[in-house]
Amino acid sequence: MAISETAEKHHEELFPNHQSTLKVTDPELIEVFDNFAFDEVLSHGSLDSRRRLMIILASMIASQALGEYRVMVGGALNIGVTPVEVKEIVYQAVPYVGIAKVFDFLLTTNEILQSRGIPLPLEGQSTTSPETRFDRGLALQKEIFGEAIETMYLQAPEGQRHIQEFLSANCFGDYVARGGLDINTRELLTFSMLLSLGGCEPQLKGHIQGNMNIGNGKELLLEVITQLIPYVGYPRALNALRCLNEVG
Repeated sequence: MAISETAEKHHEELFPNHQSTLKVTDPELIEVFDNFAFDEVLSHGSLDSRRRLMIILASMIASQALGEYRVMVGGALNIGVTPVEVKEIVYQAVPYVGIAKVFDFLLTTNEILQSRGIPLPLEGQSTTSPETRFDRGLALQKEIFGEAIETMYLQAPEGQRHIQEFLSANCFGDYVARGGLDINTRELLTFSMLLSLGGCEPQLKGHIQGNMNIGNGKELLLEVITQLIPYVGYPRALNALRCLNEVG
């Protein structure tokens, strides 16, 4: 088996003039993987390269795939994903994956950006203040999830309402409300992270509905699942597909 012309073309687009050592040590695996990930999978759907790479980066953070993330960040920057967009993907991961898992990805991102002569810090993207974060976050939640947010607040057991308030002010007010990425892209990134984490099916279903509420339809979410199969494997992709079919 040889690597197809289409796979070679797409690989070269991301990694110009890259000489893969794995082609030497593991040629059979690379031929199978590249033909699948850079040809067969890409023939399904219409995700543009920039958005596809952003979704893959989000997935790799959730999967704790630091080595592959380092490689793919370079590819993302090569095809026009901006430094701000890359940083916002990392920041978006904090409330969904946790800072303990995101920390090394933040350091790696900073290292890569600085190696390319990009000065840090980047331009700030915060849109809220301590006074506005709760109201702005709650408004965003309602925009994405509708009346379900009111129900969550009403049904919160005594002593647990603060968790709902944290979600509104911190998760949505501090992070999702940031600039640099539009809300539709942020919801796709969240979908990507949750399906890659595994074990988050209730939250995954909630964000499937949230995506649909703001115009990210079932076909688009199916495209995300399809593009992530080479990186997360079939069990998590099939779990996400089941959730998508149950909601949609």
